[in-house]
Amino acid sequence: MSKTLILCDCLGSQTIDTKTLSAACGMKCSKVFTALCTDQIGDAAALIQKGDAVVACRQEQQVFEELAEEIGAENPEFIDIRDRAGWTEDGAKTGPKMAALVLDSQLEIPQSKNFDIYSDGQCLIIGAPDIALAAAEQLSELLSVTVLLNSPADLLHTNDFDTIVGTLKSVSGSLGNFELRIDGLQMAIPGGRGKVQLTQPKDNGQSECDIILDLTGDTPLFSAPEKRDGYLRADPKMPRQIATAIFDASQLMGEFDKPFYVRLEEHICAHSRARITGCSNCIDVCPTGAISPDGDHVAIDPSICAGCGACATLCPSGAITFDAPPAAFLFQRIKGLAETYIAAGGTAPRLLVCDGDFGSEMISLAARFGRGLPHNVIPLEITALTSFGHAEMLAALAAGFVGVDILLAPKTERDPLESELALALAISNDAPLRLLDINDPDALCDTLYHDVKIGPKISPVLPIGNRRQITRLAATALVGKSETPIPLPTGAPYGTVVVDPDACTLCLSCVSLCPSGALLDNPDTPQLRFQEDACLQCGLCTRACPENAITLQPQLNLADNALSQQILHEEEPFACISCGSLFGVKSTIDKIIEKLAGKHSMFATSDSAKLIQMCDKCRIEAQYHSENSPFQSSPRPKTRTTDDYLKRRDH
Repeated sequence: MSKTLILCDCLGSQTIDTKTLSAACGMKCSKVFTALCTDQIGDAAALIQKGDAVVACRQEQQVFEELAEEIGAENPEFIDIRDRAGWTEDGAKTGPKMAALVLDSQLEIPQSKNFDIYSDGQCLIIGAPDIALAAAEQLSELLSVTVLLNSPADLLHTNDFDTIVGTLKSVSGSLGNFELRIDGLQMAIPGGRGKVQLTQPKDNGQSECDIILDLTGDTPLFSAPEKRDGYLRADPKMPRQIATAIFDASQLMGEFDKPFYVRLEEHICAHSRARITGCSNCIDVCPTGAISPDGDHVAIDPSICAGCGACATLCPSGAITFDAPPAAFLFQRIKGLAETYIAAGGTAPRLLVCDGDFGSEMISLAARFGRGLPHNVIPLEITALTSFGHAEMLAALAAGFVGVDILLAPKTERDPLESELALALAISNDAPLRLLDINDPDALCDTLYHDVKIGPKISPVLPIGNRRQITRLAATALVGKSETPIPLPTGAPYGTVVVDPDACTLCLSCVSLCPSGALLDNPDTPQLRFQEDACLQCGLCTRACPENAITLQPQLNLADNALSQQILHEEEPFACISCGSLFGVKSTIDKIIEKLAGKHSMFATSDSAKLIQMCDKCRIEAQYHSENSPFQSSPRPKTRTTDDYLKRRDH
């Protein structure tokens, strides 16, 4: 059954083109109402009662949900086309944009994988005695509270909560599984009268809790403290902050669902090989410390991960991918927005990427009190701004957008986005890509209306494949194929390796450690081969090379030769002087002979020196048959028989 789009022009404040919407979205459109949430609420009830309704208003979502419950109907879906499209100075040109937003809202979001977090309500409070003890009194009726104090003099006689003395040495974990280390730990001894008696101080005491309420006002216990589940902070000088933190803590008991924000494919991770560290982008960028080395790959603690997506954006191999929702769904949305807008008659679409909190609020304020977004600026709300990297920026341009702006939120990690923007600008030859660090709705409107740079119009391409493949596809569409590689900033995940032929001995250490197979050997002849499109620029080869013969050169080669194997270095093989089979590298064998023959005790004679010039098989055979063969042993003893034992006994 086709869904019905219920439309309202909100007291005539916007223009809605039902023909464009219906044709572009394949949905039935109601007539355009004027006061659907008030005077025409009966019409809304009749349409909702029929089912499969989509109400084009989010501001009054609660009203329509209560209406559906009252009449016993299924809750309708909701889409905002007013703040994001209808309320604008370009009011007569909003049909294509509305169609794109409506169709985008109908995409089925892939179900994310979740795991359970359990909290029994064991709460540790730290802070000055007067503040911490007062907070404990409020929370003790709901949670199992322990207050950590620095001095025994502050201990209280109470059965409502526990008090301990000590210094917090270290803490790790998150909601439901914090692990604590406390020095000078002393606990109250039950019973007695007068002053509270304490146990003897104990260093490195271990404990656990589910929630930490930090009222010290000191340096946070964790990096990115606002992203650590179960860790609540408040300025002890701000009573309102303390009250909010106490309330939030009281809600953290029970069972909670948390998404697996990212997915890790360990076998393609380029972090390490043979205890040599290569790529550490994800570890360096993770704000919460959820990523750590784990052998040849990394490990991600999902309970600590806050889902910023920066690790997936900077991962050169695609071993880490954002999964809430998957990157493929984001590419699908980008393609759908551009395709629908253009098909509905729109021209020169521009993409405004924002988050669903700060960015959405900025757009709503700009629409209600300002000029609203320009008619060709299409907002794309995503869960994690830092997951929108160079591949997504280029894919948007290649899909038909003539410009991409990313509206930063106050808590957005800027460094990853800035490096990704620099990379995208280098690849696209300075296409109209920007980060907007604006917190005023009017300033946002002014920037979007006046400070505009339009990129060249191209034939849209379909973003298919992983992020590396999409980058190559989009770059080819934007700048075309060229035999001259595009130079990229240092640290880019694309490039070539440069080998010094005078230093390289073709030991092939680099080949054995290359995680992506970009460096290869030739089993038939001494060669070092290279496939550029597979190179991650992880640096393992440079660190593994004993001769320091390899350097990295960041670039994006869009020519066809980047997809095939190229010879970086080759030499003449050496022929075994015994059987004639080829082995090793002639120049290397000659150097070994020059340094060892007649100069080393093991190769002092001409016969022993010849061993260097033999293949493995012939060398073993020559040594075996030599006079002083290392494989020879003393003669095998004569087998003893029963007669031998009897003769020995008789004598």
